[in-house]
Amino acid sequence: MQTVQEQWNTKTGLAVSALAVLAMALPPHVVAQEQGIDVTLLGTGDPVPRVDRFGPAILVEAAEYQLLFDAGRGVTQRLVQSGYSLSDIDVVFITHFHSDHLSGLPDLWLSGWLPPPWGQRSEPMRMVGPEGLSNILDGFRQAFDPDIQIRLVDEQLPPRGIEFDLREYSEDGVVFDEEGVTVTAFAVDHGQYIKPSYGYRVDYGGRSVVLSGDTRFDENLIEAARGADVIIHEVAAAREEMLAFDERIQLILDHHTTPEEAGIVFDRVSPKLALYSHLTLLSSPDSPEVTVEELIQRTRTNYSGRLLVGEDLMRLEIGESVGVYRFPY
Repeated sequence: MQTVQEQWNTKTGLAVSALAVLAMALPPHVVAQEQGIDVTLLGTGDPVPRVDRFGPAILVEAAEYQLLFDAGRGVTQRLVQSGYSLSDIDVVFITHFHSDHLSGLPDLWLSGWLPPPWGQRSEPMRMVGPEGLSNILDGFRQAFDPDIQIRLVDEQLPPRGIEFDLREYSEDGVVFDEEGVTVTAFAVDHGQYIKPSYGYRVDYGGRSVVLSGDTRFDENLIEAARGADVIIHEVAAAREEMLAFDERIQLILDHHTTPEEAGIVFDRVSPKLALYSHLTLLSSPDSPEVTVEELIQRTRTNYSGRLLVGEDLMRLEIGESVGVYRFPY
């Protein structure tokens, strides 16, 4: 993959590429680093069914592992679009149980079991998530059992490929540790009634990336993210007129992190790159959503480091430096 030289405007945080495009070359899984961490933003949106930002999902590649964090709407399409088979995913990690983080999971599970080129997964699908995830997976199995039974007989699909291999946890700590790849879960504050809710940190080869999950400003996240190369953080914002339009808007914002608060997080963590994903940008016919430039400017009140607003299929290569590539690669 061709390296792109970027000039960074520290006043706005907007990247100005020296080339007409930010990246081009082989499919991402062909050029994955041997000792670094690669990250692909498969979905950077929220529950709103928009076509430019699919539901929350982040692919992290380290060593020989493809680790998926959350499985929002459209995750299967984004995986195929970026050159992966659905059965390439080694482990799926879930942050919490809001539907926008889970709605793509049945599709990934069922379609990844189908014959090539989409699969064929012949071993149980490995899952890691907070206590309570087993109930959701049991519900999936019950809901889709007629389809499963038909395909077992009619298409002779491998029975083990439709099973789950689940690890649940109920406290902070390491939840995955294989071949030098460590994934640590840490609790975050998504609101009084939205529990459990976790973020994750991935470490490999001296590199690290932190995924905030859904959270308000949280000291536990800051502590977990110390020393990380990259932090990928959620954000929520709305214009003042939206708050007057509907009092429920403030209830939504109260469960998330504002750009100003995220700037404090980034300043205290001091990563090589801070990046927004899972954007909750509330709007109405009379109040357009906050722009990317406004998000950057509001974050800049508290943070002056390297900063980007994520896009679907954006790819990061975390090594000595952090390379950023936009689709098509």
